[in-house]
Amino acid sequence: MTDGGSRFTLLISRCRVLSTTMRATKLPFTFSSLLLLGVSQDTGVTMPGADIVTQNDLLIVGPGVLGRLVAEKWLKEHPGCKVFGQTASTDHHSELTDIGIIPSLKGSTISQKAPYVIFCAPPSRSDDYPGDLRVAASNWNGEGSFLFTSSTALYDCSDNRLCNEDCPSIPVGRGPRTDVLLRAENVVLEAGGCVLRLAGLYKIDRGAHYFWLRKGTLDSRPDHIINQIHYEDAASLAIAIMKKRPRGRIFLGCDNKPLSRKEIMDAVNKSGKFDTKFQGFTGTDGPLGKRMENSKTRADIGWEPQYPSFTEFLGVDS
Repeated sequence: MTDGGSRFTLLISRCRVLSTTMRATKLPFTFSSLLLLGVSQDTGVTMPGADIVTQNDLLIVGPGVLGRLVAEKWLKEHPGCKVFGQTASTDHHSELTDIGIIPSLKGSTISQKAPYVIFCAPPSRSDDYPGDLRVAASNWNGEGSFLFTSSTALYDCSDNRLCNEDCPSIPVGRGPRTDVLLRAENVVLEAGGCVLRLAGLYKIDRGAHYFWLRKGTLDSRPDHIINQIHYEDAASLAIAIMKKRPRGRIFLGCDNKPLSRKEIMDAVNKSGKFDTKFQGFTGTDGPLGKRMENSKTRADIGWEPQYPSFTEFLGVDS
């Protein structure tokens, strides 16, 4: 494609983003409005100018499955606000635009800080994960909330024992994967943000159950305890925390109904919602899990899940 053709395609893409924003903010689609919005020289759009920043604008770093659900719910609860999505590539920018997210590339210039920031990007695509969190913290104006979605893997508990918000964290040095998350959490907490440690995320076609179902059999022990939370519930909990505007705290996201691997897959087979059947777990050793319980988070935030358990989500008896 010629340079002129490329510029024309980029202009059309930007216009789609801008038209979505105009509808959300009820601004007239005029040249002065384009100037206020500030089109980036990079792919995507920068944060808008100070004249149109609203108190409920949200920046999502890593608008994947969870981030998009947060965006959709946030837009419904805050009509007229703007939601920005920062991504590692432009592969899904048109999809983000279609659901009302204004996309930009990681590293793009952001001229205005956002009152709300949520970081949902995984560490797998980052060379400096704690550094990415520092950048996200620098894009928060300190007024609303800054939230990082982390993992319950950081709780130092095993042997299928009970674990809640007061359980100690794994110390730094236990392993490279947990070290990265612990350092990222520290960046957020030092900035006054909060951490939401999430159990295993799932929906009908995503999660541990779906991975195991596609495998058919797995050389793992069947009595290992798994903790889960539905994507929809993780998104609603994240929003509930941000709306409370707490500072420097760690919250826990789970459904309070831990299940063994075998119980999960027995429910899958019983549900009749899948075309294949899981054959079984063949392992006899290996580490056990933990039983997560988040009553403190629920009481402090005033939140309850839409899906109280994996078995209820599938419509089968526990």
